[in-house]
Amino acid sequence: MSENNSSEHLSRLTIKDWSAEDRPREKFLLKGESAMTNAELIAILFRSGMRGKTALDIAKELIQKYPLEKLIKMTPSELKNLPIGIKKDGKVQQLGISRGMTLAAAFSVARRIRFEKNANDKIKFLTPQLVFELFHPIVAHLSHEEFHILLLDIANTKIKTMLVTQGILNASLVHPREVFKEAIIEKAASIVLVHNHPSGNPEPSAEDIRITKQLVDAGKLIDIRVQDHIIIAGERFTSFAERALL
Repeated sequence: MSENNSSEHLSRLTIKDWSAEDRPREKFLLKGESAMTNAELIAILFRSGMRGKTALDIAKELIQKYPLEKLIKMTPSELKNLPIGIKKDGKVQQLGISRGMTLAAAFSVARRIRFEKNANDKIKFLTPQLVFELFHPIVAHLSHEEFHILLLDIANTKIKTMLVTQGILNASLVHPREVFKEAIIEKAASIVLVHNHPSGNPEPSAEDIRITKQLVDAGKLIDIRVQDHIIIAGERFTSFAERALL
């Protein structure tokens, strides 16, 4: 039987009727991760299909319309409302709250694993790349801007990270008082500023540069150095220190 004929044959059956090597869960168990497609892995998360479609059918349609790098950036509400077909009455069939929340939870766990690995390592944050790797799982997927700070001790080891504000950045939201309050309490030797650009463009805006200068000047007054300001935009980042913008 050809591959196309095989797919058509399987589509007429429920997953329970498939041979073990074709069922996503059994295939994963028998052959391992390397044998699995993205759609098959997502089908395992979905567990069940809907009228006329198996879980794998739904997963394949989803992957065809939305690549993983786009799905992982969506909010839970966006995921549950994704259109995946048309009902018999002509209404749009949505992914639904159960499948949408399952995907959202899986993506959140993946981000937390990456973050906790970096956060728990007692590494010295001596390069912008290391700061990027720490914060990328936190902010790269967001559709809004967030401003964080990384507090460092005298050995450049992380003391803690802190979210300062959410939304479009401006000087009234990112005030030196809010930025340095926790740094003073924690006796930080220095800090690194971090925020994201949902647009995907890591270039600093005039407002980014103005805010950074204000915070650098404030840090000098209280003897807490601003080591860098990292702008994260998807898989790219800009370092103010490397650009000599501090």
